Amino acid sequence: MHILISKVMRLTKPTLFTNIPVTCEGRDLPGDLFNNLMKEDPSTVKGAEILMLGEMLTLPQNFGNIFLGETFSSYISVHNDSNQTVKDIQVKADLQTSSQRLNLSASSAVVSELKQDSCIDDVIHHEVKEIGTHILVCAVSYTTQSGEKMYFRKFFKFQVLKPLDVKTKFYNAESDLSSVTDEVFLEAQIQNITTSPMFMEKVSLEPSMMYNVSELNSVVHNGEGLSTFGLKTYLQPLDTRQYLYCLKPKPEFAEKAGVIKGVTVIGKLDIVWKTNLGERGRLQTSQLQRMAPGYGDVRLSLETIPDTVSLEEPFEITCKITNCSSERTMDLILEMCNTNSIHWCGVSGRELGKLHPSSSMFLTLTLLSSVQGLQSVSGLRLTDTFLKRTYEYDDIAQVCVVSSTIQVES
Repeated sequence: MHILISKVMRLTKPTLFTNIPVTCEGRDLPGDLFNNLMKEDPSTVKGAEILMLGEMLTLPQNFGNIFLGETFSSYISVHNDSNQTVKDIQVKADLQTSSQRLNLSASSAVVSELKQDSCIDDVIHHEVKEIGTHILVCAVSYTTQSGEKMYFRKFFKFQVLKPLDVKTKFYNAESDLSSVTDEVFLEAQIQNITTSPMFMEKVSLEPSMMYNVSELNSVVHNGEGLSTFGLKTYLQPLDTRQYLYCLKPKPEFAEKAGVIKGVTVIGKLDIVWKTNLGERGRLQTSQLQRMAPGYGDVRLSLETIPDTVSLEEPFEITCKITNCSSERTMDLILEMCNTNSIHWCGVSGRELGKLHPSSSMFLTLTLLSSVQGLQSVSGLRLTDTFLKRTYEYDDIAQVCVVSSTIQVES
């Protein structure tokens, strides 16, 4: 028989007291009896006695759910339930997960003695970072008056659940179909998979060293930024909300065509929420990765192009050609192929000269359109004379062609 006993209680926020209203119509037999009793009940809201939600708080009646990212708090008490004094008491609390064992005791010091009806109290805290089964192990060792060393343990098993379901999607900017260093849009879909509402305090994206990020989840109204989700940023159970972010490479990386390719690290999401009476939780996703689109050894992008041009009147565009190879010099030839609506002005098949690795050149080209409407600029071909390889570029951009009688705004 143990002289000491241990008790463990999880510390959580209280909840609002709920009662079941019992009422009836005045013509029924009880009359106003039930209504008067509810008005005299101290737990009801004055003037709204028939509401189930009261104005008092109640302590948790069960262990409750624990979600990933929340802080698990527990109260541990070791009580001397005998009529003798014990010595050399040591209380140790460990948390066993599927991957590690953590010591949560605030102090590992040995208490010299514990008199009868006295207790040793400790409060432990731990930010839950793993899902699955957790076991709280409370071990107590002590020495009786007769010098006998005693030891016992208690186990408390609980499950850590997943609070949010996070899905991400990447979209490449459409302004330059052959570019890998343009803007990237990240859509984060966050779903509340708990059984209670969440107050979304913060959802932000921490970019990697290669990118700058701008949030697209607010609009400017009267000089102030307002959330696109409204003033009340609550997420009800099983509801999903989409957050959008725009990532743009930093100048030192955007200038190097061969740097951002293959699998690149975008950054990680930082999510902070609050639940019942302000209980706080926080999750950080792992590093989000994106596969850069294939673009070959040569990249062609448009630097300038007018939005609107006149029918059958020449206009100019500026192209940027980049050698994305880090080792090989290219000797390029430019060919221009007419389409049904777009006609190139100039000599096709001209030599552009040598283009060294990771370097660029700018070209100003002239063309005209013979068809009105929104027309696609296509028909550019680059040939590398060293490897006899041709790169085709169609649907580079679109331009609006209007009749020459209509005034084209500059």
